[in-house]
Amino acid sequence: MESEVIALTEEQKRILNDFYSELFTIDWKSALTVETYILCVSDFLSYLNAQKTELAVVTHQTLLYYITSLSTYCESGLTIAKYISALRCFGHYLVRKKIWIENVALLIDRPKTTRKLPPVLSPEQVDLLLGSIETSDELGIRDRALFELIYSCGLRISEASSLKISDIHFEEKFLIVEGKGDKERMVPFGDVALHWLKEWLKVRSRILKKKNTQEIFLNFRGEKISRKGIWKRFKEIEAVCGIDVKVHTLRHSFATHLLAGGANVRLVQELLGHSDIATTQIYTHIDESQLKEYHHKFFPGHVKKEDNKDD
Repeated sequence: MESEVIALTEEQKRILNDFYSELFTIDWKSALTVETYILCVSDFLSYLNAQKTELAVVTHQTLLYYITSLSTYCESGLTIAKYISALRCFGHYLVRKKIWIENVALLIDRPKTTRKLPPVLSPEQVDLLLGSIETSDELGIRDRALFELIYSCGLRISEASSLKISDIHFEEKFLIVEGKGDKERMVPFGDVALHWLKEWLKVRSRILKKKNTQEIFLNFRGEKISRKGIWKRFKEIEAVCGIDVKVHTLRHSFATHLLAGGANVRLVQELLGHSDIATTQIYTHIDESQLKEYHHKFFPGHVKKEDNKDD
């Protein structure tokens, strides 16, 4: 936040620490949610100090003034909604501790928000991107196998980085992926990804040397490639082919191409590892003209013969 930061009192710090503990033990929030809520509530407490307002006498109007002040710095309705969610949860805590009689934060309405449609590559752009990877050395072959697999399976960067050789079933052509919340899912992959995985395994030992690294994708030192390492290589590939996207765009494209080809949205939900189908359904709102364009290009959207140019 760009608002003036006023130091918290010792009592406020004690309350914040206690709230932090209860988010884990009572509300069972994730570590990321806890961190976000603590930052939001800390900002709110600092605001109260600047206004010389005691926490115990906060009213619905106090909260409205605070939310209005946030609007000066936050253009995103999603950001405002995040703060309101944090304050509602904090209000429940304050009622439990008898600091508030009632949770006045529940009277604050969340702003209506619209989810931005994710960027998606056409099958031709996927061809161009992956086909531009130079495969004349071991790391180039690794890159081709890595990004083919990310697209073929709709993987997150962290999932691709953590994949172990034992997670890949070559004969059946599927992966065991450990996603968010340590949830495992089984994801099939196509012939193109299989081809480049096998090519990578032929040369992987040259990079591995004498190390005992279980992850399939390695950096030049023979260690597990990091998310930052994957991101950096992708930016270099982008510069070559002239397509400005993120690694995660391959995951978006995977989902969109599947749905465009007639796949059931619940199947795509399972393949992506989404806990809420509403997250998957955003892909069904990609512009209809794009879907028609993709329809005849059923996933995976590029053919083996184009890969032969890099053999």
